[in-house]
Amino acid sequence: MFEDHVKKVSQLLLHYNYRLVTAESCTGGMVAAAMTELAGSSQWFERGFVTYSNAAKQELLGVSDNTLELYGAVSEETAREMVAGALKHSHAHVGVAVTGIAGPSGGSDEKPVGMVCFAWQLPDCEISSTTQIFLGNREQIRQQAVQYVLKQLSLKLSI
Repeated sequence: MFEDHVKKVSQLLLHYNYRLVTAESCTGGMVAAAMTELAGSSQWFERGFVTYSNAAKQELLGVSDNTLELYGAVSEETAREMVAGALKHSHAHVGVAVTGIAGPSGGSDEKPVGMVCFAWQLPDCEISSTTQIFLGNREQIRQQAVQYVLKQLSLKLSI
């Protein structure tokens, strides 16, 4: 399903001799799974963290209590700390983080179902982050989030 995007990302990572780490919440490891579907991915995929609970985000990635209290698990602030922590706790050069509300429940007026926050960090670059709202059921939202990660990662590595 994501094969073409993964191939492009893998080629770019290999070109720069970079390794990738993922930090995922609402996608539950789907980005890492998409990456490792490609044979030879061990040359450029370093590891993935699935940090679904707040405790996992804190223990494995170093997301602060303060960030979770002030902004919540679904926020660009949390995504930014997730990607920073993933890079700190790996041997990767490039990191991506995903946290959101895939539904069908858990949404609010402020943070609706389908809201997904992303963060990326590449060598010698500041962390960048964004929020997207995806429509559909749980599976569709999660797949759209993975697709978005792959497209954005490809664009960011192409610059």
